[in-house]
Amino acid sequence: MELTKEILDSVRNIEGFPIADDEDIIRLSDPPYYTACPNPFIKDFIEKYGKKYDEKTDDYNVEPYTADISEGKNDPIYNAHSYHTKVPYKAIMRYILHYTKPGDIVFDGFCGSGMTGVAAAMCESPDPEFKFVLEKEFEQRGKKIEWGARRAILCDLSPAATFIAYNYNNPVDPEEFEKEAKRILEEVEKECGWMYETIHVNKYGKPETGFGGEIIKGKINYTVWSDVFICPSCGQEIVFWDVAVDKENGEVLDSFNCPFCNALLKKTILERATVTVYDRALKEYIVQAKQVPVLINYSVNGRRFEKKPDKFDLELLQKIEEMDIPYWYPTDRMPEGDESRRNDKYGITHVHHFYTKRNLWVLSCLYDKVKKNRRLLFVFTAVNPRLATKMSVYRVGKGKSNLTSGTLYVPSFNSDYNLIESFTTKIKSIKNVFKSLNGNVGNVISTNSMLDLRFLPSNSIDYIFTDPPYGDNLMYSELNFIWEAWLRVFTNNKTEAIINKVQRKGLSEYQELMEQCFKEMYRILKPGRWITVEFHNTKNAVWNAIQEAMLRAGFVIANVRALDKKQGSFKQVTTTTATKQDLIISAYKPKESFEKKFYLEVGTEEGVWEFVRQHLEKLPVVVENNGVLEYIPERQAYLLYDAMVAYHVQRGLSIPMGAAEFYKGLKERFIERDGMYFLPSQAPKYEEKRYRLELKKQLSFVIVDEKSAIQWIRNELEKQPQTYQELQPKFLKAKHEFKHEKLPELLQLLEENFLQDKNGKWYVPDVNKQSDLEKLRTKNLLREFEGYLSVKGKLKVFRTEAIRAGFKDLWQKKDYKTIVKVAEKLPESVLQEDTVLLMYYDNALTRLGE
Repeated sequence: MELTKEILDSVRNIEGFPIADDEDIIRLSDPPYYTACPNPFIKDFIEKYGKKYDEKTDDYNVEPYTADISEGKNDPIYNAHSYHTKVPYKAIMRYILHYTKPGDIVFDGFCGSGMTGVAAAMCESPDPEFKFVLEKEFEQRGKKIEWGARRAILCDLSPAATFIAYNYNNPVDPEEFEKEAKRILEEVEKECGWMYETIHVNKYGKPETGFGGEIIKGKINYTVWSDVFICPSCGQEIVFWDVAVDKENGEVLDSFNCPFCNALLKKTILERATVTVYDRALKEYIVQAKQVPVLINYSVNGRRFEKKPDKFDLELLQKIEEMDIPYWYPTDRMPEGDESRRNDKYGITHVHHFYTKRNLWVLSCLYDKVKKNRRLLFVFTAVNPRLATKMSVYRVGKGKSNLTSGTLYVPSFNSDYNLIESFTTKIKSIKNVFKSLNGNVGNVISTNSMLDLRFLPSNSIDYIFTDPPYGDNLMYSELNFIWEAWLRVFTNNKTEAIINKVQRKGLSEYQELMEQCFKEMYRILKPGRWITVEFHNTKNAVWNAIQEAMLRAGFVIANVRALDKKQGSFKQVTTTTATKQDLIISAYKPKESFEKKFYLEVGTEEGVWEFVRQHLEKLPVVVENNGVLEYIPERQAYLLYDAMVAYHVQRGLSIPMGAAEFYKGLKERFIERDGMYFLPSQAPKYEEKRYRLELKKQLSFVIVDEKSAIQWIRNELEKQPQTYQELQPKFLKAKHEFKHEKLPELLQLLEENFLQDKNGKWYVPDVNKQSDLEKLRTKNLLREFEGYLSVKGKLKVFRTEAIRAGFKDLWQKKDYKTIVKVAEKLPESVLQEDTVLLMYYDNALTRLGE
């Protein structure tokens, strides 16, 4: 198939159409599998491989995947090409094998490097060792794996991401790939190999000679460059490497002495030395932070050596500096953004400034020869910028380099690699990857925004696994700019779902964009099917925004678990609040028959119980971990009530009953075991496991507000009735974390929520009596809430439960204006970090805007 300008015109108005000349989009694309623009061939793919949804004949019934996963990154496929965030494909395989059957279509709308597609295809024939591991894992959970490839549709806003994903998901003949690569490398070596020559010296720094008296030359592996600073005491230039590196111990010193005036210095107080150079590409003089070469690592006859740059090396670099590069290379100005312009102060303002002149020359030569070969261009992007730019950090004492993940940081010590050797090494590893992925063909990749998936019919996708942007964690379009400058196709970041002040996108804009994305995913997913959202963000507000966006799109969240990637990115491991784990949200799209029945019974008790039945059907029945049964929190009464309330509010409906009435109805209609509720058809499975296995104790509560304090008390009193004197020391010992919360005294919490027997012991009331207690408590909370209405300015200390009760009451009265008015009195952090308050506020805003 061919991608023509006429076809481009037909998709040009789709959100996320990249910024590029048509010729460059067409050159980069490989239709129908991959287009560097919205992919119009997806329709044909769905028609060929998709299975039409018919609820009458649909027998799909799968619980959420509940096992915690730990899967490392030490895998050749994973490491073939870097990307800012990557979920190991072996981890994703577990979800795909659990939720789908061979031939099903899997979708990932934030595909990044395409690991979801790799995982889908590798379900056909994983390596035997991993296959054995998976079969054993599934067998322990009483499930048999159905091996066979699944098809994948992958989408991303970034042309760099989709280009990487395309190569992972549509590999070619490994032998032909290597043959062409070697031919090109020979040409580049012949033309540019001299740039990486150095004179081999002995331990005294004298040139080594061969038997014929000729000077022996070595091949540079990499050159280390160092920042140069100005001493504030004497004004002399000091090379950071010379003064701050303890060569014997391989450490960078915190403080050091100026070699000229002996002043005690620290890097933080030093000013960078600068140099004025003529930029031949821009045809103007520019001022840049000064860096000088300080160490050369080179090889002679397979042995490695190190030396300080000598006259030959410096003259060689000067010679290269004075010559014109005979090939095209990108000279684009870095885009606006805190990350993309972080190096402006050092004179690194354009793409070509990120490279030494030598590496820019070799890269441009390589690019000229591989630009029409997408597979070799894949090797090019794998090496560049990771090993090719000034961002390649030299780790003192470790003798190796790598980029600092998630940032365009240029370090004080960076490595200028021999790119011909780097290219040679990367070709070998990618050839092996292509070999292992040889059957992995036929996945479809599209470059566009998740906001518009018009080529995907409604109810056509069998399963979604996606790894969306994490708020303000990573600035993808800024980080991908260098890649895209070489590919000559750029991200259209108008609909990029991030928090970015330069793009004028805050938390609310991020949530709104994510909601629109999830609405499209909801539309294309078949009813009764699952979406798995992998997410990492240390801020509760962003985590809540994602959940709220999913709920507003129509999804019902059933389970949250942890995915351990075994390594954090730079920003994760240096953030004090980092969880070091990624969270997995499992949510489902309700069946159409349920939705129709629910709306017929909307506002009635039966509508509530219809929702609960469907929800219980979708929750895990048994979660077993190391031979012990785990509690399933989502099956507990108060979380079932929360889920029911959320389902109504997100659809703009009144809530038909209070918590006490709901709890009473649960007891009457469903089977309760160990504080969890089950359908009659589910209970035997749980009972059978419970008979054989011990039930793990529930996790200890952290009391963050009044609601969690009440739940803590309930858990204690369910063990046995207790007096105030018995309960108080335990309550004081429990972990408390709250700032703004006006938490009532323990006695008040007991009086409002529990009953006392004739012996003075407090106990959890019978559901029939709980309704009266709830009415009394609600009355007190609403009285407290009324006091907040007259407060001018921000509320600083308050009972969150009173705000929640007030919002619920106003929602029932359809007084959306007062909800918004009070919400705006709350500290923004409180509003964004409380899922219940955020739910009422967002939906009230929506109702006011209608």
